[in-house]
Amino acid sequence: MHPRVLEVTERLIERSRATRQHYLALIGAAAAQGPQRGKLQCANFAHGVAGCSSHDKQTLRLPDAANVAIVTAYNDMLSAHQPYERFPALIKQALHEVGSVGQVAGGVPAMCDGVTQGEAGMELSLASREVIAMSTAVALSHNMFDAALCLGVCDKIVPGLLIGALRFGHLPTLFVPAGPMTSGLSNKDKAAVRERFAEGKASRDELLESEMKAYHGPGTCTFYGTANTNQMLMEVMGLHLPGASFVNPGTPLRDALTRAAAQQAARLTRQGGHYLPLGQLVDERCLVNAVVALHATGGSTNHSLHLPAIAQAAGIQLTWQDMAELSEVVPTLAHVYPNGKADINHFQAAGGTALLIRELLDAGLLHEDVATVAGPGLRRYTEEPFLDGERLVWRAGAVASLDESILRPVARPFSPEGGLRLLQGNLGRGVMKLSAVAPEHHVIQAPARVFHDQAALAAAFQAGELDRDVVAVVRFQGPRCNGMPELHKLTPFLGVLQDRGYQVALVTDGRMSGASGKVPAAIHVCPEACDGGPLARVRDGDLIRVDGRTGELRVLVDAAEFAAREPVAPPPPAIGSGRELFAFMRAGFSSAEQGASVFSASLAALQ
Repeated sequence: MHPRVLEVTERLIERSRATRQHYLALIGAAAAQGPQRGKLQCANFAHGVAGCSSHDKQTLRLPDAANVAIVTAYNDMLSAHQPYERFPALIKQALHEVGSVGQVAGGVPAMCDGVTQGEAGMELSLASREVIAMSTAVALSHNMFDAALCLGVCDKIVPGLLIGALRFGHLPTLFVPAGPMTSGLSNKDKAAVRERFAEGKASRDELLESEMKAYHGPGTCTFYGTANTNQMLMEVMGLHLPGASFVNPGTPLRDALTRAAAQQAARLTRQGGHYLPLGQLVDERCLVNAVVALHATGGSTNHSLHLPAIAQAAGIQLTWQDMAELSEVVPTLAHVYPNGKADINHFQAAGGTALLIRELLDAGLLHEDVATVAGPGLRRYTEEPFLDGERLVWRAGAVASLDESILRPVARPFSPEGGLRLLQGNLGRGVMKLSAVAPEHHVIQAPARVFHDQAALAAAFQAGELDRDVVAVVRFQGPRCNGMPELHKLTPFLGVLQDRGYQVALVTDGRMSGASGKVPAAIHVCPEACDGGPLARVRDGDLIRVDGRTGELRVLVDAAEFAAREPVAPPPPAIGSGRELFAFMRAGFSSAEQGASVFSASLAALQ
């Protein structure tokens, strides 16, 4: 093992010792009680099976039969989740074949950041992760189940499902992906049309045609944003079946993997004889593996929020410092848009997750001795699934990249370090995704232009007010102020300025998420402006330095003068589009560094 990976892991284990022990005791006590439906009162049990077939009712009365909860994020408005419409029937049939039962225990909401981008609904996006976690808990609260299958793909859905499932960590749990849509218009061509539209050089009809050719069918968007990063991390954490992440929906292999996941869930129950509770699988080594894979692939910066929140749900205290120290030694092995030109289907064809995991294991950058839903040891995840007739089999995956412009070995990385940088200074602490930013833009020093929302920046761009070197400060976008909406709608404007030869950066207490692109962005800055953080004292014209090499985030103003400034008051809370319903949640959010979670304080108090 690489000494830095060992050092961070050992420190994480020690820091988390008390809270992790408390968590394991909690799920151990739940597991010791055995299958709960056998202890329910007759009326309770009758309610729980009333909707089942007579066959399933009889099966569920048997102590050696497993009942698997299906928690689904299906809706047909999200392309990534539309394929889940067919999954419950596949799962139930597969479980019947091994003498078990599946019940759709509950649904969770699933919203799309791509649809709500720049709209009022985006202010509900991060909060939806907490709602999904609570909805998962509600689904699993009926004490009827021996295992769970979580059906989710996109941005907040997978982290929310995992946080909720971890609070029922005595249950074996598998995540069942739906796969990416097939490749459409290239991401490079799509981005070019967006930038031309931002400059007024492309019509709205041209823009709409481009977008609909890019997002054209069922499945995950093909760029390497939060959704596909979710899938990568679930696989590296051993929560998917090997090679399941990036198989296109509606194919025989996809269906076979779904059926196999259902039957594997039954095997992992006490009745199945290979009991593996989720809460034991997701340990410190598993989380370190997730961070390593995030860095090696230049994955979504949203996971600097999600991974600490997931860890907290398992009694583990993961920090940005841990993530930054791992980034220093993990090479960047993948270039998938927005970090490169390829999409996720091209990545899979070049060698995919099997080759990536093989390279990281052989370099001592991943813990191999971990539990997975496919059995002990991560080496199994260097295999790929295939159909041998109608039989699902796994074979050794690629041992060399088929396209080193997309996926490279550790010996020839795109960069010797990962894609995430911790930034800190007199403006607070934040993160930057460096993997998509050209080296000549890693350090920006320019006068500030301060905005309180995305629309104001867009208006200033259209008026020609930003045609200069500039650090755009977009504040009052943190979790406690307005729910921390993603600000990706700013990317085309800032990208155009960069293309015009200006030195441009973004500094914000908001998010840029998995679509963070070529413009250097200091994001998730905390303390946030709404709480009187340093960003609330920045003024137009202040010189700001954003240094992705040294990790410096600083306003170059006399310290006494800066401290004496009165923080600008936050704008009044916005209402409409349901935002008023989430006011209590915004008030309870922790800082971005603690996962921007409403659960952080309550879980810490309990543990």
